[in-house]
Amino acid sequence: MKTSFFFVFRIAAAWSLAYLAFLILWSEVFNGRTPEGLFFLLFVVTAGFVIASAVSHIRRIRLIAGHIDPGTLANRQRRQIEVPLEAGEAFDLVDATIRELPRSEELESARDSLQVRTKVTRINPYSNKTPGRFNPLYWIHIKRNQILATVTPGDGTSSVTLVCEPESGAWSDWFMVDDGTNLENAEAITRAITRRVAEHRRNEQAAAQQTVTEKELTVAKLSLLHAQVEPHFLYNTLASAQYLTRSDPARADEMLGNLITYLRHSLPRTEDSLSTLGEELERARAYLEILKIRMGARLALQIEVPEALKSIPFPSMMLQTLVENAIKHGLEPKSGGGTVWIIARTIDGSLAVTVADDGEGFNAGSSGTGIGLKNVRERLRLAYGGAASFAIVANFPSGVAATINVPLQPAEESTHG
Repeated sequence: MKTSFFFVFRIAAAWSLAYLAFLILWSEVFNGRTPEGLFFLLFVVTAGFVIASAVSHIRRIRLIAGHIDPGTLANRQRRQIEVPLEAGEAFDLVDATIRELPRSEELESARDSLQVRTKVTRINPYSNKTPGRFNPLYWIHIKRNQILATVTPGDGTSSVTLVCEPESGAWSDWFMVDDGTNLENAEAITRAITRRVAEHRRNEQAAAQQTVTEKELTVAKLSLLHAQVEPHFLYNTLASAQYLTRSDPARADEMLGNLITYLRHSLPRTEDSLSTLGEELERARAYLEILKIRMGARLALQIEVPEALKSIPFPSMMLQTLVENAIKHGLEPKSGGGTVWIIARTIDGSLAVTVADDGEGFNAGSSGTGIGLKNVRERLRLAYGGAASFAIVANFPSGVAATINVPLQPAEESTHG
C-alpha cells in the first residue's frame, strides 16, 4: 500500500512542479497577466487524468505480476536470462522469439554483435481506440515500446540481457506510465525463451535416447552375430573334416585348426570394445583357409596388410562381413571361382581396409548390398559419426571392392563397436 501511495504521489508531484514552472514562465513572459481560473481548471482536469492513469497502472501491475514493488511498477524492465546454449544458437533462439512478438516493427537483427532490437506498437489495454488529440491522455500516452536483447557468450553457455522500455527518454517516467506493457513484454519474452530452451533440451534428449536405443539395438545385433555361426558353414566344415580324416589327415587337422581359430574369434566379447585389425584378420583368414580346403583351386587368397597396422583398433565382425559377402555373392556363384584380396593402408590419418574379389560383381542375382552391409554402415555411423565411411564399387575387370575407412585415433566415444 505504501509503495502504491508513493508511486501516485511521485507522479502527482512531478505534474504539480511542472504546472508551477509553467505558471512562473507564463507570468514572466506576459507580465503577470495570467488567466488563473482557466489554468487551474486545466490543471485539475489533467491531474485527475494523471492520477486515474497511475491508479490504473498499479491495478494492472498487480493483476500481471501478482504483487507490487518498485521493480514491477517501473516503466523500464530489465531481465538477465541464462541460456545453456552457445552464443550462435542462443542468438537464433532470441531472434526467433522476438520476431514472433505481436505488433513488432522495425526489427533490426545484428548477428555479429549478437543484438536484436525492435519497436512494439503499444495498444491501450482498456480500449481499442487511441486517445484523441484533445484528450489530456493523448499527451501522456506512450505510443510505442522498444526492446533490446543482447547475447553475451560464455563457456558453452550464453547470457541474454533483455531491456524493455518506452520509446521516450528516462525523464518521461516521472510523468507517464506504460500500463504494465513493458512488464508484459519482458515476461512474455522470458517465458518464450524458457519454453524454447526446454523444447531444445527435450529434442536433444530425444535424439540422445534414440541414439542410445540405436546403439543398444546394434550391439544386440552384433552379439547375435558373434554368437551365431552359420549352421551350413559349420556342418559343411565338420563334414569335410570328417571325410579328410580318412583320406588326408593332415588337411583335416589343418581345417579343424582353422575352425578353432574362427570360432574362438567369433565368441561374444565380455566388453563392447573395439577389436584390432590383426584379430579381425585372423578370423577372416581362418574362414578363408577353411573354404580354400573345401573349394580347392576355385579360391585364391591374397593379403596385403603391413604388420604395423595390425595393432590398430578396428570394429569387430566388419571385415568378416565383407569377406563373407565376397564369397557368397561373388565367388561361389562363379563357376571358375576367383580371388579374394584383403588390403590395408593408411590414407590421410585414417585406416582404409579393402576386401575385393573378381567374382560375379553387381551383375549377379544378389549384389551383396543387403542387411549385412546396412549393418556395417549403421555401426560405423554410431561409432564414429562422420569420421568413418564405407564404400562399395565395381572391381576391374570383374567383381566388387568394398572399403571401410576409420580414424587411426578413434574418439573417446568411438571406443564402442
